[in-house]
Amino acid sequence: MKSTQNKKINQVKETTMVVGIDVGSVKHYFRAFNWRGIELTKKPIPFSNSMEGFTAFSAEVVRLMEQNGLEEAMVGFEPTGHYWFNLGQFLSGKNIKFVMVNPLHVNKTKELDDNSPSKNDCKDPRVIANLVREGRYFFTYMPTGVFAELRNASNRRFVLTEELIRTKNRLQKWIAVYFPEYKGIYTHIDAKGGMLVLKTAPTPEEIIKLGVDGVIQIWKEAKLRGNGHKKAMLIVNAASQSIGLTEGLEEARMEIQDLIEDYELQMKRLEKVNSLIENLCKQIKYVDKLLEIKGIGIITVAGFIAEVGDITRFDNAKELQKLAGLELVADSSGKHNGKTRISKRGRKRLRYLLVQAAVSVIGKNDEFRQIHEYYTTRKNNPLKKMQSLIAVACKLIRVFYVILTKGRSYDASKMLGDISGKRNHRQGRRGESGYLGG
Repeated sequence: MKSTQNKKINQVKETTMVVGIDVGSVKHYFRAFNWRGIELTKKPIPFSNSMEGFTAFSAEVVRLMEQNGLEEAMVGFEPTGHYWFNLGQFLSGKNIKFVMVNPLHVNKTKELDDNSPSKNDCKDPRVIANLVREGRYFFTYMPTGVFAELRNASNRRFVLTEELIRTKNRLQKWIAVYFPEYKGIYTHIDAKGGMLVLKTAPTPEEIIKLGVDGVIQIWKEAKLRGNGHKKAMLIVNAASQSIGLTEGLEEARMEIQDLIEDYELQMKRLEKVNSLIENLCKQIKYVDKLLEIKGIGIITVAGFIAEVGDITRFDNAKELQKLAGLELVADSSGKHNGKTRISKRGRKRLRYLLVQAAVSVIGKNDEFRQIHEYYTTRKNNPLKKMQSLIAVACKLIRVFYVILTKGRSYDASKMLGDISGKRNHRQGRRGESGYLGG
């Protein structure tokens, strides 16, 4: 996957036509240039975001190549939200090489031609094409098969989780206003016994009318265990002594019931997505070996693979580290030595998953806990806790890469063996066959 600047520049030959596209939601604009930057189109050419528009664009590209004696086309565009997905799929089906340019690079270089910060459909395709000619692009990846299914399922899970959190927060707010004593009865706002009662009787007044027997009856009908007479007494007594607001109850009752229904619906959807994710993961080679690592669960593995896709397209684990925005960035010039930090340029969700996974393994996995202690307590250059967390996340990347590409089983002794080697003045530096990788 790794491609140097020179290799990228060499992709644009004398027989190559470079096409820059400004992607839009309804209409796209393109301009074509030869390898020297001389424009082959008289003006930006629009085409619609439809099969008819894509077909017309493809035909025009072929015509321009034949007219100018060129043999191949390289198409470049910005990854503008989701609007490029359909175009990218069409180009892949036509075997037309297409690449992406960083939107940040477009903004930085758009003033070179006219010394103006303006942005329009006429200017952007030229800027994009020039970046492609200079080799300032990257190859995009569109997952297929099980990897495409897993990415969609993982994205869906993120959305449902966020919606669930919002619903819980709103529910917590209303309960704090109208029945604040509820928090003293149940530790979690979404406790099943409490939710069943609130769904039937959302306000303290209605809970008092239900009485202890009414509350117990609700639990019996739901066949809920672990909530008996004592708990019912606590709820009714708390309701009778509640300091919650007693005005505006009609609308509050409706909203609390709606929020509980939303929560239950979102939980059902989340369970279905989790089941789908688990089934999809079983189709991917060596996933079972990842699950052997204590502290790593199916959701973490699924999220990692969903963001990375087919891991065999990467040459080494460092490329994955860069994809996650976890590569180190130095800030130094002359005598100035600034702080080293992570770039945070890459897949935000992948970075989030890895950091959360690092927290999990440090808490549940003995060897990772020892690694974390080593990083934070070593004599030379001890790391702060957050720095160590990032280091452990990077280590997980290397472990995942070795297991998924080479099919090796997780070996805790290698992890601890690498630490012992470092403690003994680095007797030898292991490569990627060891998990620390130096």
